[in-house]
Amino acid sequence: MPFDRRDYPVSMKNLDKEVRDKAIDIANAMIEEGYDDDNAIPIAISQAKDWAADASTSELKKIRKKDLKDHDKPYGKSAARLQDSDVIVSYNYDKKMWQVESKGASQVEGYYDSKKEATHRAKEIADNKQSKVITRTKEESK
Repeated sequence: MPFDRRDYPVSMKNLDKEVRDKAIDIANAMIEEGYDDDNAIPIAISQAKDWAADASTSELKKIRKKDLKDHDKPYGKSAARLQDSDVIVSYNYDKKMWQVESKGASQVEGYYDSKKEATHRAKEIADNKQSKVITRTKEESK
């Protein structure tokens, strides 16, 4: 059963409205893709907090109006396959930043100025997924 603005996990109770709405949106999308509630909820909360820190005022307003239960069906294989995949820290020469991504993912999770920041974020993600972190050097990232 998808979550909504009235029926959501207790762990989201004390979040700001916009962060909670984004966490509900992310959790619903993950559950629809095959993730377990127990894994989707902490990942959704963490990603929603990161999103809110960088979100513009218009994005914050937009999430308040969004239908949190409405998600496009995933194409091809379910993203749940990434749930157990390792998290990779590598250097992106085009952006001149360190990146974090799940092995086999089509998108990068995020870009970071330092390897230390990227590794810290990768460990958070890996802990949530109960997977491991693979850290590459700049030379290995070419």
